[in-house]
Amino acid sequence: MAAAGALLSVPSVAAAAPAPADSVARNVVDEVIWVVGDEPILMSDVEAMRMQAAQEGTKWEGDPDCVIPEQLAVQKLFLHQAAIDSVEVTEADVQSQVDNYVDYWVQMAGSREKLEEYKKQSISQIRNELHDVVHDQLTTQEMRKKLVENIKVTPAEVRRYFGKLPQDSIPFVPTEVEVQIITQTPKVEQEEINRVKDELRSFTDRVNSGETSFATLARLYSEDTGSARAGGEIDYTGRGMLDPAFASVAFGLTDPKKVSKIVESEFGFHIIQLIDKRGDKIKVRHILLKPRISQTSIDNSLARLDSIRTDIVNGVFTFEAGATVISDDKDTRNNHGLMANVTQNTRTSKFQMQDLPPEVAKVVDTMKVGEISAPFQMINSRGKTVCAIVKLKNRVEGHKATITEDFQVMQELVLNKRKEEALHDWVVDKIKTTYVRVNDRYKDCKFVYQGWIK
Repeated sequence: MAAAGALLSVPSVAAAAPAPADSVARNVVDEVIWVVGDEPILMSDVEAMRMQAAQEGTKWEGDPDCVIPEQLAVQKLFLHQAAIDSVEVTEADVQSQVDNYVDYWVQMAGSREKLEEYKKQSISQIRNELHDVVHDQLTTQEMRKKLVENIKVTPAEVRRYFGKLPQDSIPFVPTEVEVQIITQTPKVEQEEINRVKDELRSFTDRVNSGETSFATLARLYSEDTGSARAGGEIDYTGRGMLDPAFASVAFGLTDPKKVSKIVESEFGFHIIQLIDKRGDKIKVRHILLKPRISQTSIDNSLARLDSIRTDIVNGVFTFEAGATVISDDKDTRNNHGLMANVTQNTRTSKFQMQDLPPEVAKVVDTMKVGEISAPFQMINSRGKTVCAIVKLKNRVEGHKATITEDFQVMQELVLNKRKEEALHDWVVDKIKTTYVRVNDRYKDCKFVYQGWIK
């Protein structure tokens, strides 16, 4: 469970925390305990969160009778500001997150039937119950991001902060590695390409004949899991955010009733249907199919990489030269194969093990610096099967952070601290200008934010 003032926790199988369960509503005499603006907080909302925490074994930082309603009140402040600033989330994002939760619950319960039995609700009812809460969670996240998007920290601020930290407060930096990679993409047989194209043509025929809708086929067959759950929908997106081949065809569509020709992108093969155009952005549906790669093709790529590794070990050419000339990985080819760890705020070549692709982390974990791995198979960031060899360029064992070696770690720490301070101050200021009515029983609470009791 999040600390006071943070976002509500992810719903669990045990209890759909954000929406009061029927059992809670039956057992609690409901009443309005807080009002924030014109939004009430009900006793049943608080009890639902309390039940979830108990079933998950979560401990609250403070008295839950005070912490829970304050968390709910803070979220309502963010949601109110989001409405004023027109901060919105897409229905596709909401549905995708709902699907993620439901899929996770099904996995934990063992089957859809067991989940329905446990929750005493159908999957459809569970999804409907989650919808509004997920919408509010995502909207709150976006509002928080917007409020702190312009906050920056200077190197001087980072050094000052680090200089004042007591020794026992200096963060521990886990083991970090730098990894170079060479990949080979197994060849797809023409017969398999023909099979995929024939299937996409059959989808087009079924849509054109009125047998079914494009969205239905996308939900059933598209291998783009992110959009398939929303009927293949990709919300308003600029040309630069799309694969060039995909964008070229999508932006050329003019009739929403027509289905595009088959498009090959770096992700696979698509058909596309226009929904709407708005300025320089487009909203479309698509169905993605990925050709299956035969084991023979995979074995051939592994054998080629084994030969490349032998040549590097024997000094015929360097790993760096091989990565630049031979590798299929366009993200690392121009950087001598060095993998990049890109986050929202930083770009670095250093990875903690959990940040590497799992197949790479498993191989690198037992390697020595300078060693080159045997060839292995993995799924790349675009969801495609590739074969790879990696070289461990550097390893820095876990240690207490230093300003010279771990500046980016410290910068991230200071930046996050500044953002949390800014959000705290925003909430306090917002409380001052917002109508708040708190039930008398909460007036002795020790709240994180000042000003609730007026």
